[in-house]
Amino acid sequence: MKQKARLFSIKPSTQKFIHAARSTPNYSIYDFLHGYIYTRWPYLYIGIGTGEHPIAKTYTAIRKKFNRHSKDQNNIKVDTPSNGSGTIADNYHGKVVPLDSAKQLVTVNEDIQLLLPEKVIPYERARDLILKNPNHIVALECPCRASRPDPCLPLDVCLIVGEPFTSFVLEHHSNRARKISSSESVEILKAENERGHVHHAFFKDAMLGRFYAICNCCSCCCGAMQAQRNGTPMLIASGYTSQVNTIICEGCGDCIQYCQFHGRYLGRSGQ
Repeated sequence: MKQKARLFSIKPSTQKFIHAARSTPNYSIYDFLHGYIYTRWPYLYIGIGTGEHPIAKTYTAIRKKFNRHSKDQNNIKVDTPSNGSGTIADNYHGKVVPLDSAKQLVTVNEDIQLLLPEKVIPYERARDLILKNPNHIVALECPCRASRPDPCLPLDVCLIVGEPFTSFVLEHHSNRARKISSSESVEILKAENERGHVHHAFFKDAMLGRFYAICNCCSCCCGAMQAQRNGTPMLIASGYTSQVNTIICEGCGDCIQYCQFHGRYLGRSGQ
């Protein structure tokens, strides 16, 4: 009986996730299952999403058949990446944030709850900014980079912030995750910024509909940036505009390589 009890026992971190789910308004059982699968098996989940996992082609074929069936039955558009209508990304967003904003998110010393911060996070549907135990931070091996045959290094640059997310990741991915301090988080952010990588504050309906991680993304590995390039809107702009100081610009072209969104080009005037 004790052995059976152990087999069906629920880990403490999963209990925390369930408790948080029950306390989240409008959080459905589908959201919970989606969030559990996403967090429990992120490398499989992201590997399929980026097309790198061996079963990705099979999954894509099944999804296309399901989408065609759904479209025929309901006469609606489903999974059309060209306009983002009906895709899973509609409820899965990353907001580009500058280094200083990213540093602020990992140096919060107390729980915060800012409901509907439209001025801070200009999503089509505003996201609550809720942080419980924000000083609980975990560096996780990036599932996007880990799924690539020749990934950018280092791998452990995904910063999971707050509960119940950090406990869940540590308990289920102890070989790929480590608990770090706020100061260590800042050093990771600064190093990734020096590499030209982009800081994304990630929100996801299935992750209790709130902020849970800062990913430091490169265009060659990041699944969200890949989806964005292919027409599926998964990322929201930072709200900042890049400008060139024509007086001091030498036309060296370093900014072209630095920009992960290919937003710069070298013209006749060196801009």
